[in-house]
Amino acid sequence: MSEIVLRDVTKYFGSVHALDGISLEVAPGELVALLGPSGCGKTTLLRSVAGLLQPDSGQILIGGKDVTGMPTRERPIGMVSQSYALFPNMTLRNNIAFPLVVRNVPASEITRRVSELLDLVQLDAQADRYPKQVSAGQQQRTALVRALAPQPDVLLLDEPLSALDALVRHQLRDEIRRIQQAVRTTTIFVTHDQSEAMAIADRVAVMHRGRIEQIARPPELYDRPGTPFSAAFVGSRNALELPVRDGQVSLGSAFAVRPPAGSGIRVVIFFRPEDVEIITDGRGHPATLEVKIFLGATTRLHLVTDVDGKQARIYADVPSRQAASLEPGSTLGIRVDPANVRVFSVEG
Repeated sequence: MSEIVLRDVTKYFGSVHALDGISLEVAPGELVALLGPSGCGKTTLLRSVAGLLQPDSGQILIGGKDVTGMPTRERPIGMVSQSYALFPNMTLRNNIAFPLVVRNVPASEITRRVSELLDLVQLDAQADRYPKQVSAGQQQRTALVRALAPQPDVLLLDEPLSALDALVRHQLRDEIRRIQQAVRTTTIFVTHDQSEAMAIADRVAVMHRGRIEQIARPPELYDRPGTPFSAAFVGSRNALELPVRDGQVSLGSAFAVRPPAGSGIRVVIFFRPEDVEIITDGRGHPATLEVKIFLGATTRLHLVTDVDGKQARIYADVPSRQAASLEPGSTLGIRVDPANVRVFSVEG
C-alpha cells in the first residue's frame, strides 16, 4: 500500500485554470472519491496522477517517490475508465492475464493470479467467454481486476460506472467497495454522482472550478458541509436567502439561528428535506402543500410558503404513511431543528 501526495498541483488549458493549486493526501489503502460537476477538474487531476497529463506546476508523489515527470508506463498504477477498453479478440481470462504477460511474469504465477482474480469477482464460469458474450457489468468487473492483476500501488477509477444502467451501477458500486477493501489498494475514484461517492469512499473531495472545496468523510460532508457549494451539491437541500435581523436569522416560527460572525446583512441557509417536521395542529410556520411525490418508504412534499415577503418552495421528506393523510391545497405547519440549519455568507 502506498500513499498518494499532491502538492500545489496546477494545470492550465489555454486561459482555463483547470487545476488551481491542488494539495491532497490519500493514505495507504484509502479510497478517496473526487466528486463534482462536469468541468470541475476531477478527471484532469486523475489524469495528472496517471501521467496522462503533465501539470504546469506542483508535485505528485506515490509511495514517497516523485512521479511528476515520470511516463505513465513507469508509474505503479492501474487505471479503469467507463469504456472498459477490453481486447475484443481475447477471452476474459486472457484480458486479465495480459498485463502479466507483457511483464514476463512466469506462466504458473499468471495462472494462479488470474484464477484468484476471477474468483474475487465471481467470473469463473465466464472466464473463457469473449467481452461481447458477457454483460456490461461483467465487462467492467473484468476491467477492474485486469487493472489489479499486476498488484499496482495505486488504482485510478475514472467514472467507471457511468455507462451502466441504474441497477447494474448500484450493484457494481457495492462490488468495487468490497474488492477495494479486500485488496486494500490506495484508490482515487472520480464521479459526478454524489450517491456513488458517498457509498463507496472513505473520504470525499468535493471539487469546484479547479479547487477542492471540502474533503471529509461522507457523514461529515453530508451533515456539516463547509461551503455553500458543498451544501448545495451534496444531497438534496432547501436553500433560502434571508436577512439578518437583531443578530439572528429566522423563517417565521420554523426556526431561528445565529449566523457566523461577520456574515453581513444577508445570508444563505440550507437544510435538508428530511429535517423538515410537518405539524398539523396549527403550530409552526404556515406552508401550503402543493404536490406529493411518492418515493416508496418516504414521500416528498412540495410546499409553498412566504419567505421574507416572497413566495418560495420548500421540500419535505416524510414517511409515506404520514403523507397519506395530507391533502394538496391544505395548510400545514413546518419546523426545523436549528441544529440542522447551515448558514453561510452570501457570496459576491
